[in-house]
Amino acid sequence: SEFAKVAVILYLSCVISDQARKMAKFRTLVKVMIPVLPVVGLVGASNLSTAIIILGIAAALIFVASPKYAQFLVMGAAAAGFLGIFLALESYRLERLAIWRNPEKYEKGFQTIQGLYAIGSGGIFGRGFGNSLQKLGFVPEAQNDMIFSIICEEMGAAGAIFLIFLFAMLLWRLGVAAMHAKDLAGALICCGIMGHLALQVILNIAVVTNTIPNTGITLPFISYGGTSVLFLLGEMGLALSVSRDTD
Repeated sequence: SEFAKVAVILYLSCVISDQARKMAKFRTLVKVMIPVLPVVGLVGASNLSTAIIILGIAAALIFVASPKYAQFLVMGAAAAGFLGIFLALESYRLERLAIWRNPEKYEKGFQTIQGLYAIGSGGIFGRGFGNSLQKLGFVPEAQNDMIFSIICEEMGAAGAIFLIFLFAMLLWRLGVAAMHAKDLAGALICCGIMGHLALQVILNIAVVTNTIPNTGITLPFISYGGTSVLFLLGEMGLALSVSRDTD
Protein backbone atom coordinates (compact mmCIF):
# COMPACT_ATOMS: atom_id res chain seq x y z
CA SER A 1 0.00 0.00 0.00
CA GLU A 2 2.90 2.39 0.70
CA PHE A 3 4.35 1.62 -2.72
CA ALA A 4 0.93 2.24 -4.30
CA LYS A 5 0.80 5.80 -2.92
CA VAL A 6 4.14 6.74 -4.51
CA ALA A 7 3.31 4.88 -7.73
CA VAL A 8 0.01 6.75 -8.12
CA ILE A 9 1.74 10.11 -7.54
CA LEU A 10 4.40 9.40 -10.20
CA TYR A 11 1.97 7.81 -12.67
CA LEU A 12 -0.61 10.60 -12.52
CA SER A 13 2.06 13.31 -12.63
CA CYS A 14 3.38 11.89 -15.92
CA VAL A 15 -0.04 11.21 -17.48
CA ILE A 16 -1.59 14.55 -16.49
CA SER A 17 1.45 16.51 -17.71
CA ASP A 18 1.10 14.77 -21.11
CA GLN A 19 -2.66 15.42 -21.24
CA ALA A 20 -2.55 18.91 -19.68
CA ARG A 21 -4.37 20.68 -22.52
CA LYS A 22 -7.17 18.11 -22.57
CA MET A 23 -7.75 17.92 -18.79
CA ALA A 24 -10.68 20.35 -19.02
CA LYS A 25 -12.65 17.62 -20.82
CA PHE A 26 -14.55 15.18 -18.63
CA ARG A 27 -13.69 12.31 -20.98
CA THR A 28 -9.96 12.88 -20.41
CA LEU A 29 -10.50 13.00 -16.64
CA VAL A 30 -12.23 9.62 -16.76
CA LYS A 31 -9.46 8.13 -18.91
CA VAL A 32 -6.85 9.33 -16.42
CA MET A 33 -8.76 7.95 -13.42
CA ILE A 34 -9.69 4.51 -14.83
CA PRO A 35 -6.21 2.92 -14.31
CA VAL A 36 -6.15 4.21 -10.70
CA LEU A 37 -9.49 2.67 -9.70
CA PRO A 38 -8.32 -1.02 -9.77
CA VAL A 39 -5.45 -0.04 -7.44
CA VAL A 40 -7.92 1.70 -5.12
CA GLY A 41 -10.21 -1.35 -5.18
CA LEU A 42 -7.38 -3.82 -4.57
CA VAL A 43 -5.98 -1.84 -1.64
CA GLY A 44 -9.47 -1.03 -0.30
CA ALA A 45 -10.39 -4.70 -0.04
CA SER A 46 -8.01 -5.04 2.93
CA ASN A 47 -7.30 -1.42 3.95
CA LEU A 48 -10.07 1.10 3.30
CA SER A 49 -8.25 4.03 4.92
CA THR A 50 -5.26 3.68 2.56
CA ALA A 51 -7.62 3.42 -0.42
CA ILE A 52 -9.22 6.72 0.66
CA ILE A 53 -5.77 8.35 0.79
CA ILE A 54 -4.87 7.07 -2.71
CA LEU A 55 -8.20 8.33 -4.05
CA GLY A 56 -7.59 11.68 -2.31
CA ILE A 57 -4.13 11.96 -3.90
CA ALA A 58 -5.63 11.33 -7.35
CA ALA A 59 -8.37 13.92 -6.77
CA ALA A 60 -5.83 16.51 -5.58
CA LEU A 61 -3.63 16.05 -8.66
CA ILE A 62 -6.54 16.26 -11.06
CA PHE A 63 -7.86 19.36 -9.30
CA VAL A 64 -4.47 21.07 -9.63
CA ALA A 65 -4.43 20.30 -13.37
CA SER A 66 -8.08 21.24 -13.99
CA PRO A 67 -9.83 23.03 -11.08
CA LYS A 68 -13.41 22.71 -12.36
CA TYR A 69 -15.92 22.24 -9.57
CA ALA A 70 -18.58 20.49 -11.67
CA GLN A 71 -16.19 17.63 -12.39
CA PHE A 72 -15.46 17.21 -8.71
CA LEU A 73 -19.13 17.08 -7.77
CA VAL A 74 -19.43 14.06 -10.06
CA MET A 75 -16.22 12.58 -8.64
CA GLY A 76 -17.43 13.23 -5.10
CA ALA A 77 -20.70 11.41 -5.78
CA ALA A 78 -18.80 8.47 -7.30
CA ALA A 79 -16.41 8.38 -4.31
CA ALA A 80 -19.37 8.42 -1.88
CA GLY A 81 -20.90 5.49 -3.74
CA PHE A 82 -17.59 3.62 -3.68
CA LEU A 83 -17.30 4.28 0.06
CA GLY A 84 -20.84 3.07 0.70
CA ILE A 85 -20.20 -0.20 -1.16
CA PHE A 86 -16.97 -0.91 0.72
CA LEU A 87 -18.61 -0.12 4.07
CA ALA A 88 -21.45 -2.51 3.30
CA LEU A 89 -19.13 -5.34 2.19
CA GLU A 90 -17.72 -5.87 5.70
CA SER A 91 -19.86 -5.74 8.85
CA TYR A 92 -16.94 -4.59 11.03
CA ARG A 93 -16.75 -1.33 9.04
CA LEU A 94 -20.37 -0.50 9.86
CA GLU A 95 -19.65 -1.47 13.46
CA ARG A 96 -16.90 1.17 13.56
CA LEU A 97 -19.49 3.83 12.76
CA ALA A 98 -21.53 2.75 15.78
CA ILE A 99 -18.41 2.68 18.00
CA TRP A 100 -17.50 6.19 16.80
CA ARG A 101 -20.89 7.54 17.86
CA ASN A 102 -20.92 5.81 21.27
CA PRO A 103 -17.47 4.41 22.17
CA GLU A 104 -18.52 3.89 25.82
CA LYS A 105 -21.14 1.30 24.82
CA TYR A 106 -18.75 -1.03 23.00
CA GLU A 107 -15.77 -3.06 24.13
CA LYS A 108 -13.90 -2.08 20.95
CA GLY A 109 -14.27 1.58 21.90
CA PHE A 110 -11.61 1.05 24.59
CA GLN A 111 -8.77 2.35 22.41
CA THR A 112 -10.63 5.55 21.54
CA ILE A 113 -11.59 6.26 25.15
CA GLN A 114 -8.07 5.65 26.46
CA GLY A 115 -6.66 7.88 23.74
CA LEU A 116 -9.02 10.68 24.78
CA TYR A 117 -7.99 10.17 28.42
CA ALA A 118 -4.35 10.61 27.34
CA ILE A 119 -5.15 13.82 25.46
CA GLY A 120 -7.14 15.25 28.35
CA SER A 121 -4.60 14.37 31.03
CA GLY A 122 -1.82 16.20 29.19
CA GLY A 123 -3.25 19.64 29.89
CA ILE A 124 -1.42 22.64 28.44
CA PHE A 125 2.22 21.59 28.85
CA GLY A 126 1.92 17.85 29.48
CA ARG A 127 3.40 15.41 32.00
CA GLY A 128 6.91 15.70 30.58
CA PHE A 129 8.76 13.85 27.84
CA GLY A 130 8.70 10.09 28.50
CA ASN A 131 6.32 10.37 31.47
CA SER A 132 3.14 9.11 29.81
CA LEU A 133 1.05 6.70 31.89
CA GLN A 134 -1.42 5.78 29.14
CA LYS A 135 1.25 4.23 26.93
CA LEU A 136 2.04 1.66 29.66
CA GLY A 137 -0.58 -0.78 28.42
CA PHE A 138 -3.67 1.43 28.54
CA VAL A 139 -3.68 2.77 24.94
CA PRO A 140 -3.47 -0.15 22.47
CA GLU A 141 -0.95 0.41 19.66
CA ALA A 142 0.32 3.58 21.35
CA GLN A 143 3.46 3.54 19.18
CA ASN A 144 1.47 3.31 15.91
CA ASP A 145 -1.87 4.92 15.07
CA MET A 146 -2.42 6.45 18.53
CA ILE A 147 0.98 8.12 18.94
CA PHE A 148 -0.58 11.60 18.73
CA SER A 149 -2.53 10.97 21.95
CA ILE A 150 0.75 10.13 23.75
CA ILE A 151 2.36 13.29 22.37
CA CYS A 152 -0.58 15.27 23.77
CA GLU A 153 -0.18 13.56 27.17
CA GLU A 154 3.57 14.09 27.42
CA MET A 155 3.93 17.47 25.69
CA GLY A 156 0.46 18.88 26.27
CA ALA A 157 -1.60 21.06 23.95
CA ALA A 158 1.46 23.27 23.38
CA GLY A 159 3.50 20.33 22.06
CA ALA A 160 0.62 19.11 19.88
CA ILE A 161 0.16 22.58 18.36
CA PHE A 162 3.91 22.83 17.71
CA LEU A 163 3.87 19.43 15.95
CA ILE A 164 0.94 20.53 13.76
CA PHE A 165 2.87 23.74 13.01
CA LEU A 166 5.87 21.67 11.84
CA PHE A 167 3.65 19.66 9.51
CA ALA A 168 2.10 22.91 8.22
CA MET A 169 5.58 24.30 7.51
CA LEU A 170 6.51 21.14 5.60
CA LEU A 171 3.32 21.36 3.52
CA TRP A 172 4.00 25.05 2.86
CA ARG A 173 7.51 24.30 1.61
CA LEU A 174 6.13 21.58 -0.67
CA GLY A 175 3.67 24.15 -2.02
CA VAL A 176 6.50 26.61 -2.66
CA ALA A 177 8.49 23.91 -4.48
CA ALA A 178 5.42 23.10 -6.62
CA MET A 179 4.86 26.76 -7.56
CA HIS A 180 8.50 27.23 -8.59
CA ALA A 181 8.94 23.89 -10.36
CA LYS A 182 10.46 24.06 -13.83
CA ASP A 183 7.80 21.87 -15.45
CA LEU A 184 4.27 20.65 -14.78
CA ALA A 185 5.35 17.10 -13.94
CA GLY A 186 7.61 18.36 -11.14
CA ALA A 187 4.87 20.62 -9.80
CA LEU A 188 2.40 17.72 -9.79
CA ILE A 189 4.86 15.45 -7.96
CA CYS A 190 5.21 18.05 -5.18
CA CYS A 191 1.42 18.56 -5.10
CA GLY A 192 0.85 14.80 -4.88
CA ILE A 193 3.29 14.46 -1.98
CA MET A 194 1.71 17.47 -0.27
CA GLY A 195 -1.77 15.96 -0.70
CA HIS A 196 -0.58 12.60 0.67
CA LEU A 197 0.99 14.11 3.78
CA ALA A 198 -1.91 16.49 4.41
CA LEU A 199 -4.52 13.72 4.13
CA GLN A 200 -2.58 11.34 6.35
CA VAL A 201 -1.91 13.93 9.08
CA ILE A 202 -5.51 15.18 9.08
CA LEU A 203 -7.03 11.69 9.12
CA ASN A 204 -4.69 10.41 11.85
CA ILE A 205 -5.37 13.36 14.17
CA ALA A 206 -9.10 13.16 13.41
CA VAL A 207 -9.14 9.46 14.35
CA VAL A 208 -7.20 9.99 17.60
CA THR A 209 -9.54 12.83 18.66
CA ASN A 210 -12.59 10.71 17.63
CA THR A 211 -13.63 13.29 15.04
CA ILE A 212 -14.05 10.48 12.48
CA PRO A 213 -14.47 6.68 12.87
CA ASN A 214 -11.36 4.71 13.78
CA THR A 215 -9.18 3.70 10.82
CA GLY A 216 -5.64 2.40 10.67
CA ILE A 217 -3.69 5.48 9.55
CA THR A 218 -0.20 6.28 10.80
CA LEU A 219 1.14 9.72 11.64
CA PRO A 220 3.86 10.49 9.04
CA PHE A 221 7.49 10.29 10.26
CA ILE A 222 6.39 9.67 13.88
CA SER A 223 4.41 6.42 14.05
CA TYR A 224 6.41 3.19 14.33
CA GLY A 225 6.98 1.38 11.04
CA GLY A 226 10.04 1.07 8.82
CA THR A 227 8.26 0.69 5.48
CA SER A 228 6.16 3.81 5.96
CA VAL A 229 9.17 5.94 6.93
CA LEU A 230 11.24 4.53 4.03
CA PHE A 231 8.66 5.53 1.42
CA LEU A 232 7.99 8.91 3.07
CA LEU A 233 11.71 9.70 2.96
CA GLY A 234 11.69 8.62 -0.69
CA GLU A 235 8.90 11.12 -1.34
CA MET A 236 10.94 13.83 0.38
CA GLY A 237 13.83 12.94 -1.92
CA LEU A 238 11.58 13.38 -4.96
CA ALA A 239 10.40 16.76 -3.66
CA LEU A 240 13.98 17.88 -3.01
CA SER A 241 15.00 16.84 -6.53
CA VAL A 242 12.22 19.05 -7.91
CA SER A 243 13.06 22.00 -5.66
CA ARG A 244 16.76 21.75 -6.54
CA ASP A 245 16.00 22.57 -10.18
CA THR A 246 13.53 25.50 -10.03
CA ASP A 247 12.95 28.67 -12.00
